[in-house]
Amino acid sequence: MSELPPSLFDVDDASRPLADRLRPHTLADVVGQDHLLAQDAPIGRMVAAQRLVSMILWGPPGCGKTTIARLLAEQTNLAFEPLSATFSGVADLRKVFQAAQRRREIGQGTLLFVDEIHRFNRAQQDSFLPYVEDGTIVLVGATTENPSFELNGALLSRCQVFVLKRLDDAALGILITRAEELLGAPLPLDDDARQALIAMADGDGRYLLNMIEQVQSLPAPVDSAALAAAVQKRAPLYDKSQEGHYNLISALHKSMRGSDPDAALYWLARMIAGGEDPLFIARRITRFATEDIGMADPNAVQQALAAWDVYERLGSPEGELAIAQAVLYLATAPKSIGVYRGFSRANAAAKRTGSLMPPAHILNAPTRMMKDLGYGKGYQYDPDTETGFSGANYFPDDMARETFYEPTENGYERNVAERLRQWAKLRDQGAGDGKAAADD
Repeated sequence: MSELPPSLFDVDDASRPLADRLRPHTLADVVGQDHLLAQDAPIGRMVAAQRLVSMILWGPPGCGKTTIARLLAEQTNLAFEPLSATFSGVADLRKVFQAAQRRREIGQGTLLFVDEIHRFNRAQQDSFLPYVEDGTIVLVGATTENPSFELNGALLSRCQVFVLKRLDDAALGILITRAEELLGAPLPLDDDARQALIAMADGDGRYLLNMIEQVQSLPAPVDSAALAAAVQKRAPLYDKSQEGHYNLISALHKSMRGSDPDAALYWLARMIAGGEDPLFIARRITRFATEDIGMADPNAVQQALAAWDVYERLGSPEGELAIAQAVLYLATAPKSIGVYRGFSRANAAAKRTGSLMPPAHILNAPTRMMKDLGYGKGYQYDPDTETGFSGANYFPDDMARETFYEPTENGYERNVAERLRQWAKLRDQGAGDGKAAADD
């Protein structure tokens, strides 16, 4: 391993980007990832033992994945081979594997770092397997996407997945201090602007350092308003086709289910700020109304449908308020999955029982032959019975009665539950006067 420079930072070339000049030289200098890099943490223990395993570093942009991979190679005396899955193919991989085999013959190990590894297709991912398995390379893959979605199972089974965190305010504050030390002067920001700069970085250390390069030469003092005019806030990390999309809709769904209107509004706002299609949100909250509220408040689905309709008529941003209103209604409505469970049980019973015929008494008899076969015979017209409830059997003759729908005591469903209990009592007593029949 090459000898480290006397300073923590490279300061010999001011033309290089600040993010590159401030790149740490030891794992101990990496901020925000102590849960992995500390001496008693998983990667820290591997480095101390000088024995790395192949791994996937999963984390948001600007959290240090590339830096960590480079330092792992340096601190374990491995040759560092960087590749980007965006620009590399099988031919590039073959060259790296051949070079690694030659190094292995002279006792030199190789750390292959693959940035954006999720962009490799299945065949390209499979090409790693024999070289990882026999130790020709130590693979360190970096990805911003959920590995369980984007990497094949064979590769995942040969690698440990380590989750890197977005940089918190404390870690970003350390980066600002280091930048000021390197630049030889404090940034021309007042206290509020300094905090605003951290918030604008949104956990991305590289983006923070890029903004610092823009503000370092501004005339002091710079307040929050001047800062906002001088630099562009980082766009929210949100990919409508990837995990962030599903994470945020899940957060909205769970917040409404947990009857937390404030959290639900926050996640709704996050999704809209990230560029989510409001019609997707409208569809999902309509499903929520039927799945998680159902008969506890039958008006919930109407509120969701109304919001959907209003948005289609008004568009953004006016129509988004209707969706927000529906989200608040659903979050504060009583909850029940009685309909969802009941329909699931009925589906299971339908698959189990096959093609049993309905009982003859509830079948229409438009022809004489059908009447002769007993269709409609003995049918009781419930509204004309003494109690408005005949208690007749509507299940197939060869199927015992089953209970699928079990209403809760929440909201309107409490009334439904009481009504069903009364009907069950009448059924047990032989309800109806048995005299009012109809042929439909």
